[in-house]
This record gives sequence, structure tokens and C-alpha cells, in this order.
Amino acid sequence: MIYSYLKIAWRNLNKHRFFSLVNICGLAIGIAAFWVISLYVASEVSYDRYNRKADRIFRVAQHGQWSGGSFNLAITSIPYAPAMKADYPEVEDAVRIDMEGGGKITYGDKRIMAGDISIVDNSIFNIFSYHFLDGDPNTALAKPHCIVLTKTLAIKIFGDATSAVGKTVSFDKDDPNLVTAVIDDVPEYSTFKFSALRSFNDNLTGRWGAAGVFTYVLLKNADDYKKIEARSEQFYNKHLKNDLNNIHYQMELQPLTSIHLHSHLDYEMGNNGNITYVYVFGLVGLLILGIAVINYFNLTTARSSVRLREIGIRKVIGSDRKQLMLMFFSESVLFTTFATVIALVLVQAILPYFNHLSGKALDIWHFGLAKSLLLFAGFALVAGIISGIYPALFLSGFSTIPAIKGQLGNQSSTIAFRKSLVVFQFVTTIVMIVGSCIIYQQLNYVMNKDLGFNKSQMLTFHIHSREARSKMESIKAQLLQSPLIQSAASAGNPIGNNDIGLNDFNLGPDGNTAADTKLVETLIVDEDFIPAMQIKVAAGRNFIKGVSDSANNAVIINETLVNELGWKNPVGRRVRTGVDHGVITFSTIVGVVKDFNTYSLQHKIAPLVLTLPAQANDKDNLYVRLGKTNIPAAIKYMQDVYSRFDPENKIDYHFLDQNFANQYQSEQKQGNLLLIFTVLAISIACLGLFGLVTFTAQQRVKEIGIRKVLGASIASIVSLLSKELVQLVLMATLIASPIAWFAMSKWLQSFAYKTTIHWWIFIAAGAAAILIAFITVSIRSVKAALANPVKSLRSE
Repeated sequence: MIYSYLKIAWRNLNKHRFFSLVNICGLAIGIAAFWVISLYVASEVSYDRYNRKADRIFRVAQHGQWSGGSFNLAITSIPYAPAMKADYPEVEDAVRIDMEGGGKITYGDKRIMAGDISIVDNSIFNIFSYHFLDGDPNTALAKPHCIVLTKTLAIKIFGDATSAVGKTVSFDKDDPNLVTAVIDDVPEYSTFKFSALRSFNDNLTGRWGAAGVFTYVLLKNADDYKKIEARSEQFYNKHLKNDLNNIHYQMELQPLTSIHLHSHLDYEMGNNGNITYVYVFGLVGLLILGIAVINYFNLTTARSSVRLREIGIRKVIGSDRKQLMLMFFSESVLFTTFATVIALVLVQAILPYFNHLSGKALDIWHFGLAKSLLLFAGFALVAGIISGIYPALFLSGFSTIPAIKGQLGNQSSTIAFRKSLVVFQFVTTIVMIVGSCIIYQQLNYVMNKDLGFNKSQMLTFHIHSREARSKMESIKAQLLQSPLIQSAASAGNPIGNNDIGLNDFNLGPDGNTAADTKLVETLIVDEDFIPAMQIKVAAGRNFIKGVSDSANNAVIINETLVNELGWKNPVGRRVRTGVDHGVITFSTIVGVVKDFNTYSLQHKIAPLVLTLPAQANDKDNLYVRLGKTNIPAAIKYMQDVYSRFDPENKIDYHFLDQNFANQYQSEQKQGNLLLIFTVLAISIACLGLFGLVTFTAQQRVKEIGIRKVLGASIASIVSLLSKELVQLVLMATLIASPIAWFAMSKWLQSFAYKTTIHWWIFIAAGAAAILIAFITVSIRSVKAALANPVKSLRSE
């Protein structure tokens, strides 16, 4: 029986080729989009799940609040891990991870830069799961000056990963590291990525208040993290109170598998994903698939009159409703099977472009070949059943005698339902259009907002050589000899990378935190930094070259810090800025600068203190402003000058505007993807409109012929056929506008500085949807209006 129904379905498909093509193409595009989004979502939720003990691994985070501010840190101090093991019996093991272990690796004549190297405890191999190709995980990093390489880095250094163990590589002349093991490369979907791991020194110490490493713990039971968090106050009182006094402290244990999507603390290991985007794109995938299924609903039920007599005859010869429903389900499954096969080809074709836009490396066989094929087959079956439910119930429900006579009966409820589905399609597409517009408007805003300094033609690069850092003044002097270079300065960090350090400010006389103590961003700069960056001085002066400012520990603060402390005349104040081995250090405020952004615009401008370098090694980032003409020549000159001071290292420069732009990569990718899916949604919805107006024109062909004979114009006939559908799109615009406003207002909340949502965006989006719908239905309407009325009336 099923075979017979499939043959009938094939005949109907072949007989009505145009409508079959519209249905199959719409479903294929919808399924392809849904599958690509499913792969994207699957990749996002799979982070860190390759670890065998993932359910028991937690990262320690810190939260603090006080009257002067707050902190939310993904990092802890060095003593944290051993204290966790000692204080909590629930902790099976703990590991510290210091991301600052990279540099230039030397082996014989080879020099390889590897910045993604971390310093860790040997316990890391008991907590995380890595596949060892050579070496012993129990002892690989148990001693100082040892290093474990990934396979790729081992091949780069030695040419063969199997011969690496036992050899020695160096980072500095006095820092040899013995290769003790080689492991497979870290899986792509990992929040902690590295090319090598180095061992901590035995004599490693650190202040409790100086956060700088990541701490992970392996618990004996997954639920034990609640018990540990509940005892945060005791831990604070025992270990942290002396360094961080008078704050409300809370320790948080973050499940490893939730970090990528749910954690957005300060000093994350990298750019995490966002669970909101996963939900949004998951919903978008379902909506696009829903739009394609709605097309099938509408076209199938709209063509019900064509199959009335077939249904009536089948009932006369004994078919009951179940058999008729099974026939229509078979037809629907056949449609979705064809559509799924086409979708499979589409996914394979578009994945490279999608990967380029999203920054992913998705594979159509992400779940494995056999499982993927099974999923596709199951998806075709389920989609076919879902798509066929309403048409099967509707078409099998006609009474026998009226069906034989071709009488549809009262179709008002069915037509209303069909109209509501069209409205739903365009509500979805208009919301997506508005979303794309506002995302691009916000990105344009953050890219062009005044950041408080001139970022034009300003580049930075890290200076690896300590010897070159000691000759910074000579490097700057030689750079400025060329008219191609406008200015040069040095600093301890490149701004725009969201990684400026925090320090406490205004400590009390006993070394404890005073009531007005604040955590502030601290940026080490030289005397040329403020003029080179063209930052405005609001009060006081810039640093003066010489020994006086350094000797007095001169500092410059920003307006935000002045306002938060409520100071009217800060210049000349002596402030306590720290305690070094029990000795209180004082600084003198010599100037106040206008606020400028050191972080991307997701973050508010924070209190900032600019300090002079305490030693030459602090001048490890060079800022150079190039002239506006002949930038390639300026870069070449800069590279030539620097090579005289550091011939072994090449300049890896980054323009400041690009540093800031990189912080919006996630938003840019999401915006590009949403735009693509918006175009797909519009295409599928318009494909459905095209099919509906085509069928309507066929049903009203004689009416159109008569109207033309009576003098109706082409415009009036186009209006007749398109008016109702365009009205539905207008209704969808009214419904979509408040939904889109609410959704995008929530999205903009992730930015501290954001654009305004203008009313004209909603009108423009609605007008665009109406125009696209009108063009779609007009193409078919004009063709119907231009048809020769003689042909349509000949049978009369």
C-alpha cells in the first residue's frame, strides 16, 4: 500500500511540476539553513566536553563588591590552588594556569615564535584529558624547566614529533627547557588552547591580592561546588582579608562545560561565545524551517480544489480517512526526501563560505558519516510528517458527495488560517531585517565613535628583546628622523585588547584597604604617550622627561577616577598606591586627562591611573603614528630601524583601530550570519507568495479574461491579485515592529555605549518587505494580466 501511495505521490509531483518545484525548493533551502545552524549550535555547545572528567571540573572565579566599586574576575592569585586542596576535602585536585609562558623558542639554528604557551602544574594531566604520543603524564611537568609540546609545534621545531622527547629548547639564554612529552593537538572546541605547556618553578609565590593565574579544580562529586561556594566567607577571612579588606567577597566555581557560553568575566582566556546567540540562531533555524513548512501548508491546502474529485472518488470506492491521510503523508514524505537530498548538496556547497563568515571549521559529517546519514533520513521522515499533518487532516476531511461535485464548502476558517501563516512568515522576516539593520548600525557606531584619542594610523607592536627595551629612547629618536613617522611612544600594554591590568588605589596607612580605596586600571606609559596619542589634558600637566617625576612616583589619572572619588582639585595630591614588603608607597598626581577608551565599547570607561615605567623592561610595547601618505614606505622604514636594535625578531604590528575592531568580531560575525539567514527567510517567504499568486491567477483565469474584455487595465488586474497579499505583509510589519524593538533593545544592553534605535528603521524594514512582496506577486500578476483573454474564455 505504501508503495502504491508513493507512486501516486510521484505522479502528482510530476503532473504539477511548477508547484512541486516551488515546494521542494522552499523546503530544501529551509532544511539546508536549519542543518547549517544545527551544526553551528552543536559546535558551540560541545566546548570542553572531550574531557573525560568534564562534569567534575570547575574553574574558580572571584567576585567582590564594596562602596567604591566591584570586580568580577576569571583569574585568581597563585596561592589559591594549593589552598583549595588544603581547605576543602571535596577538592580532589587543583591546577594553576599562567597564560604568559610564550616567547621565542630556540633550538640550534631555529627560532620559532610561540605566544600560546602556558605555565601549569603537573596536575593538569590528572584533570584535563590529553592524548600522549610520547612521555609520562604522571611526571611530564613534575620538575622545573620542563616542557610538553603539542604535535604541531614539535614538528615545527624538530621536523618529527617522535624524536622530540629528551631534547632541550630555550626561551632565553638562561632558560633551557627539557622536552618531556608530546601530546596530540588540543581539540578545536576547547576554551583552553595552547601549543605547549611549561612547568611552574618550585619556589613560586605570590600575594593573595595579586590575581594573575587561572585556577581549575577537580571535585570528587559534581554537586560539591555548592558546598564550597557556601563557605566563601570563611575562605576570604582566612586568606584574602589582609589584602582585600572591607569587601563583600564571593567565590564562584564555574562548570567547565558552561564557561564558553555563559562566562563573560574580566580576563577570560579568550573570546567566549554567548548562549544568547545560540538561542537566537537556534530560533532562527526553526523559524526558517517553519517558513518553508508553511509554504507547503499554504500551497497544498490552496490547491485543494484541484484534488476534490480525486478525494471523493477514493471515498466512494472504499478509502477511509486513515488511508487518505496515509496517502497525503506519503506524498509529504516524498517531497521532504527530495528536498533533504537537495539540502544535503546545498549544505556541502555553502559550508566553506559559512565557515569563513563564522570563523568555524564545521563539517557536514560533524556527527559522523553513519549518524549524519541516519539523522538526515530521520529528519526527512519527521519533517515530512510534520509538513503533512495539516494538509492530510484538511484534505481527508471533505465529505464524499460535495467532494465529487467539486464543492469546497465554507472555507473561511481555512483561508483565515492560511492568511495568518503568511503574516507569521513576514513577521519573522521583518524582525530579522530590523535585527540586521540595528546590528550594523551599532557596529558602525562603535567603529566611528570618538574614543578620546586619535587612533588614525597609530600602530603598536610588542618588543620581545629585553636589550631592545633598554634602548627605547634611541629607537624612538631614529624613527622620528623620518618625515614618514609622526610620533612614537612606549607603554606596558597595547590598548584595545581588553587586558589592561587592575591595581588598588589609595591604601590606608596600616596597609589595609581604606574606605575610599578603588580598583583602577593601571597603564604604564612613557612621557611621549599622551602627546603621541593626542589625548587631551584636563588639568595639570603631562609627565616631564628626567628623574623628578620618576623619583616622586608621579601619576596621571583620568576624569572618571576624579569624579568617582569626588575630588575637586586632585593635582598635587599625595596618594597611597600600594604596600611593598610592608612599606607604603606614595605617588603624586601631576595631571588629569580627559577620559579615553582603553577597552572596547562593551565596557564603560573605568578609573585609570597612568604611571611611568619603573624599569626599562616595562617599556615592552611601542606605539608609532605613521604619516597619512605612503604608509607602506613608513612601515618599511620602521621595520628597518627596529631590525638594527633587534635583528632576531620581526615586527608583528597591529593598528590600534584594528585592536578595537577585533573586540567586535563576534558581533560582526553574528550580524553577517543574521543577514544571510534574513535573505534566506525572505527568499523562502517570497517563493511561497509566488506560488500562491500563481495558483490564484490560475483559479481566476476566466475572471481575469472577462475583466480584460470589459476594459480592465493591467494595473487593476495586478492590484486585484496582489492587494490582499500586500495587506497581509503590512499587517505583519505592525506586529513585527514592537517585537523587533524589544529584542534589539535587549541585545544593545551588552554595550556600555550604544546607538539609538530610530523609528525609521521599522518603517524602512516594513517598506522593504512590502516592496519585495509586491515585486514577487506582481511578476506573476503581470504575466496573468498580459495573457490573451480569448484563450481563457474559449471553453465558454
